[in-house]
Amino acid sequence: MKETFKELRYFLILWLTQSFSALGSSMTNFALVLWLYGESGSALTTALLSVCSYAPYVLMSIFAGALSDRWDKRRTMLVCDSLAAVCTLIVAALMLSGRLEVWHLYILNAVNGLMNTVQQPASDVAITLLTPPRHFQRVSGLRSFSNSLVTILTPVLATAVMSFFGIFAVFAVDMITFLAAFLSLLLFIRVPDIKGNSDGKESTLSAVKSGLKYLKTNLGILWLILFLAAINLIASMYDAMLPALILPRENGGENALGWVNTFVGIATLAGSIIVTLMPAPKSRIRMICNTLLFSMGTENFLLAFGRSPFIWCVGAVLGWISIPIMNGCLEVIFRTKIPTEMQGRVYSARNTFQFFTIPIGFFLGGFLVDNVFEPLMSGLPADSLPVILFGSGKGAGAAALSFVLGIAGVAVCLVFRGNRHIWKLEDNQEI
Repeated sequence: MKETFKELRYFLILWLTQSFSALGSSMTNFALVLWLYGESGSALTTALLSVCSYAPYVLMSIFAGALSDRWDKRRTMLVCDSLAAVCTLIVAALMLSGRLEVWHLYILNAVNGLMNTVQQPASDVAITLLTPPRHFQRVSGLRSFSNSLVTILTPVLATAVMSFFGIFAVFAVDMITFLAAFLSLLLFIRVPDIKGNSDGKESTLSAVKSGLKYLKTNLGILWLILFLAAINLIASMYDAMLPALILPRENGGENALGWVNTFVGIATLAGSIIVTLMPAPKSRIRMICNTLLFSMGTENFLLAFGRSPFIWCVGAVLGWISIPIMNGCLEVIFRTKIPTEMQGRVYSARNTFQFFTIPIGFFLGGFLVDNVFEPLMSGLPADSLPVILFGSGKGAGAAALSFVLGIAGVAVCLVFRGNRHIWKLEDNQEI
């Protein structure tokens, strides 16, 4: 244990302080959503905050990774974190002066999204450089653990701080956590240089092309990314469908939705602990396929047929507890199969291909619930099989969609499980 701690000491400093800073940033984002909804009363207005944050991430990731591979990782993280902190200070100043407008938040969220686009590949590669390969799975579990903890703590802490001290106290917490992460990275962490890295003469466009060329010639990695893109499409449709399924049901409502989201966080927290402590599986590809198949084949069906918060929470646990295990295996494959000097640009190309389906899924999920499944279910007689299975009234259409998503998720897992290029990633697996 002492030797493990020694080998991971720089990663642990980076992980703890960056997680602390992520909690502060998440509290600010949550507080701004509450403030904006209170000011506008519009769900669409608040949802556009996420759209503005996410759009630069999807559109610019492929270029950000190329830049990240050429730039100093530590300096890139320091600059991006600093600019994100400046955005928070601008919001606080505008709010204090009474001049804060909705469009200010949209612009600043877009800037924050752009900073995250550049910062994430730099952070991912820095973690690879700071971590001995035999600890990749453990490191993935720790990162998943902290992300789950941030998800659970953010609404609780942000709401408590706002209630007792006001929104400016949330901004202060964000600044304190930023300073802790910034000073730790500046003073205590040195990220090793990448062997064989670009000398800086390669153009950004050429670097982007090299990342795409790597995926074109490494079909196992590409097909694995496309597999996850298909899963993300279904998962984002699930996210759009979930409130429409739970809020209007007889045993549903805001408290029931809150319990389901809480159990999602608890499940991912438990899964993070499991992946941190478990030994390396014999087949990481099989583990990825099996965990996703288990997730898709349990939660959606329990949500579709369930009529109580207890069943919905059981579905949430079964659907999410294995996701950190899947992510851990995925990270090990990416970090060991992709050359370190290529990881920034390949990770960014991955982000573009893997996550572009998320906004599409959100749109499709909402559209299908409102315009297809709810009208369809409302027009069926009470003794019809769909009404017997999924119930009647508002929310029954979302339950029917959940059933369809379960079938689609299982089908996607089975189709990609048979892809020979993905299984070739098992060759020479050592870690």
